[in-house]
Amino acid sequence: MSRIILGLDPGIADTGYGVIRDNGSSIECLTYGSIQTSPKLSLANRLEELFNSLNDIIKEYKPDYVAVEELFFNKNVKTALIVGQARGVIILSIKINNLDLKEFTPPQVKQAVTSYGRATKNQVQKMVKMILKLKEIPKPDDAADALAVAICALNNNQFLCREN
Repeated sequence: MSRIILGLDPGIADTGYGVIRDNGSSIECLTYGSIQTSPKLSLANRLEELFNSLNDIIKEYKPDYVAVEELFFNKNVKTALIVGQARGVIILSIKINNLDLKEFTPPQVKQAVTSYGRATKNQVQKMVKMILKLKEIPKPDDAADALAVAICALNNNQFLCREN
């Protein structure tokens, strides 16, 4: 039985997304990219654009569950608050679409993808490319991060299933 997982790396300017399918014995990348919003728009309009674009992705790929990277503490409080609002819109979209949500910290994602919780961004990107058998490292960086979050959710879910 195959499962589709949507991974998200939240942001207000760029929200990375990656969709993978677990076929039991293999993982394939269905799509990835970035939802970009214009800084010329008001915050409310940017959040609406993020919400609508995410809903379009959910409707097209029909994921079984969604994995979101948790917000790490940011020294720039204003940026952290805005990204927190983007996460809120993302979580609302997931809830409205009746999907299960899994959240992971950046070290959990790094650990799941590279076996080292303090891996560099480049190490994570190279492993995502290798795990998904892609020809090149996914761009933009937010998309590679989102694919890593999806892989983390898959690894985490398989581990939980083995324990039950």
